[in-house]
Amino acid sequence: MRIGVNGRAMETDSAPLVMGTIERMVAHGMEPLLSPSLAGWMSEVGMTHAWPVVRTEDLRTAGIDLCIGLGGDGTLLDTVAWVGRTELPILGINLGRLGFLSNVRLDGVEFALASIKAGRYFLQGRSLLEVTDHQTALGALNFALNEVSIQKRESSSMIAIHVHLGAEYLNTYWADGLIVATPTGSTAYSLSCGGPILHPTADVMVINPICPHNLNVRPFVVPDRYTITLQLEARSDRCLMNLDSRNLNIDGQSRITIRRADFTAKMVQLENTDFLDTLRTKLSWGLDVRSSPPKD
Repeated sequence: MRIGVNGRAMETDSAPLVMGTIERMVAHGMEPLLSPSLAGWMSEVGMTHAWPVVRTEDLRTAGIDLCIGLGGDGTLLDTVAWVGRTELPILGINLGRLGFLSNVRLDGVEFALASIKAGRYFLQGRSLLEVTDHQTALGALNFALNEVSIQKRESSSMIAIHVHLGAEYLNTYWADGLIVATPTGSTAYSLSCGGPILHPTADVMVINPICPHNLNVRPFVVPDRYTITLQLEARSDRCLMNLDSRNLNIDGQSRITIRRADFTAKMVQLENTDFLDTLRTKLSWGLDVRSSPPKD
């Protein structure tokens, strides 16, 4: 069984955790293939290895069965970008702190690897957003698992963002920026801006302003069959467009077209783990001294 393994630059003291986890994969009869970013960091911190390195464009022909991100949620987002349109299954092993998307803790690695080897898991398709313009700058990485967001560059001036759903005008947001989030991204940046929590399999998107000047605008949930068009009107020359952890400087009068991508991220779901459990344990959803699971 061939396993793609991805990671980003980490603290040097994470090196034994990374090496130990990869060695546990080998012990379970798996053959690791490393992403260029993980292999590069391992070389920088003096970790020698003989495992092959595979680029995004070679994933389809490398015979990889599943990809694992070693790190935190940012690493899992990087893994989604690495996997791209191949739709290879993705699992996140958390070496960081919260680990909402990378929800396998170090003490659960043995169970996770044994489950993968035995095929005791299922795949959950997560919708992605795709920016259909700005192709010269974005290239093939024009998609996002969490959100596409627009932010002002200057600290003083708001920006106006004119939003259309399909051909129909929705609203003009006077704000520091705007978030268009997937259901997966509803627990990320959008949540910190007061957005709703959505089940990750819902066929919707969230339009959520960042620090709006209009007090009468709220996060808006729309069906993901719509194409969302943003027309920027900024006083400064440049704005910032973010696709998950990747960002791009764009013209302050840009037009941005966002739609649901025609492919999904296939997230590995292990036995006895689900979104609702993660919501309770990682975000303390509904935490109350009076609350406890109902007795049988």
